Amino acid sequence: MRFEIILAPQAIEDRSRLRAFDRAAVDEAMELHLRQEPGKVSKSRIKRLRGLRRPQYRLRVNDLRVFYDVAGKEVQVLGIVLKADAEEWLKAIGESQ
Repeated sequence: MRFEIILAPQAIEDRSRLRAFDRAAVDEAMELHLRQEPGKVSKSRIKRLRGLRRPQYRLRVNDLRVFYDVAGKEVQVLGIVLKADAEEWLKAIGESQ
């Protein structure tokens, strides 16, 4: 099944602030991992977030983290943040269960 990737306004802004090299890496990772099996948890790339209703998942791309939800055939990318800022971002944006 092929999923549609939708970037939230915040994710579009986050992506535009990235260096071209990092933007290309994020785009490639989203296409590779989120287009086909966004819910397939792996030890190194995709993690299902516990204790949060939103975002549901995190995709690791080098020092960046892509936070997203899966709804039907859509992957909704909520934000793209540096690893160092991820915990603070989750506290501000994340919705507890």
